[in-house]
Amino acid sequence: MIYRLDIPWSRTKKVMYMNKYKKLVSNTLIFAIGSFGSKILLLLLTRLYTGNINPGDNSTKELLELTANFLIPIITFSIADAVIRYGLDKNFDNRKVFTSACVTEAFGVLLLLLLSPLLLLLPYTDGYVILLVIYCMTSGFRQIAAQFVRARGLVRLFALDGIFATLTLFLLNVIFIAGLHMGVTGFMLSVILSDLISGLFLWSVAGLQRFFRPRYMDKKMLRTMLRFSVPLIPSALLWLVTGFSDRLFIRYMPGPNSLVGETAAGIYGVSTKIPNLISTISTIFFQAWNMSAIEENDSKDRSRFYHRVFDAYQSFMFIASAGLIVFVRILSDILINSDVYPEYATAFRYTPVLIVGVLMMCFNQFLSSVYSATQHTTHSFWTALAAAIVNILLNIVMIHFWGIMGAAVATFFSYFVCYCIRIVDARKYVPFPVNHAKFIANTGMLFLLGIVVVDAPILWIPMLVVGFVFMLFYNFSAVIQTLSRLKRRK
Repeated sequence: MIYRLDIPWSRTKKVMYMNKYKKLVSNTLIFAIGSFGSKILLLLLTRLYTGNINPGDNSTKELLELTANFLIPIITFSIADAVIRYGLDKNFDNRKVFTSACVTEAFGVLLLLLLSPLLLLLPYTDGYVILLVIYCMTSGFRQIAAQFVRARGLVRLFALDGIFATLTLFLLNVIFIAGLHMGVTGFMLSVILSDLISGLFLWSVAGLQRFFRPRYMDKKMLRTMLRFSVPLIPSALLWLVTGFSDRLFIRYMPGPNSLVGETAAGIYGVSTKIPNLISTISTIFFQAWNMSAIEENDSKDRSRFYHRVFDAYQSFMFIASAGLIVFVRILSDILINSDVYPEYATAFRYTPVLIVGVLMMCFNQFLSSVYSATQHTTHSFWTALAAAIVNILLNIVMIHFWGIMGAAVATFFSYFVCYCIRIVDARKYVPFPVNHAKFIANTGMLFLLGIVVVDAPILWIPMLVVGFVFMLFYNFSAVIQTLSRLKRRK
């Protein structure tokens, strides 16, 4: 199929088109200001954790965090996604949206309290069940408050809260872990208090109590929101399975000596921190893009809009990923403290593959906006299911032979399979062209850079420079073309 993107436009349509770009860039910059510095600060916590928590306990911390992230979509029915979807839609009453979301979460919290004894069946939750339950409750509360603030268009407040929440989390970690040496318990308390303070801050400043009244409860609105959000529950869980299963398989599955077990799982958890920078960059953009995708869902030129944005987004993300791989050794030395626990020093070897894997996940996140905007959220579920199945099967095979590296490779392939499915399926609802040859060339170059930086052959530094320059020039034109369209706006 050929998509016509060269149809002449009237001056009015051109101005409207540029306004879409302007709003997207403006919101992205606001979210970047509010998020990127905060995320860097959180990344620095990696050094705090690796200097104060041994690899085995760090693995427990990672598993508890993943368990909480696994439970939150269940107890909230992923209602936060419906809050942003219908809160932005002018056809729905914000008061009904917010009240329905709060009632839904209250029911979920009650369900969690009733079923909490089952958490004792998990081998790593001993002594942490109460903290885990409170963690889920406060995180769910903050999610709904934050998404409703964003849905109301209060993006500056949303960004400010991101900075505020991160600063409190950072300070609390320093107090509880570095100061009081509370280890995993200190981490859990830090997250709980940070989320609670953040949620109360948003509730107070944004006056959210004005939108929550029993008389605003609407059964029809609730059913509409749940029809949208419930299919997203298994989708969210399946994405977590890919990260969750990696750590469980490495920790409990037999395999090569020193490459499986508690210590290996802790090393793997640390090796995911630098790749999370790519996820951070994508999340900043996605927060703005998801709003634009929903608001422009009914526009006649949305295919052109998606094409321009996705092309520039892919190009920028490939450049950013290449930069992280080139500097992975330096970043690992800065962010990972291996003085106390020298086992952490090998974490950088698995980072390049995980960077490419997270990059695929980011592209999947972009394509999921098609399903959200067009209300085909069941497709988010079954495409994520394919990724989870691939991840588990490959983990069973690859971790047995290659340990930590097997988990990293399995992660990449699972996200890549999902991308291949979504790039075909999502464009049935919003057709826009994609340069597949460019995607293959970029992905191949990222793996070559990863091999060079890990193996460090002769002249490896010049090889990295040449590879990065190639990635820069090969992708930079798409970013510049998109920005130049903004300069030419009326």
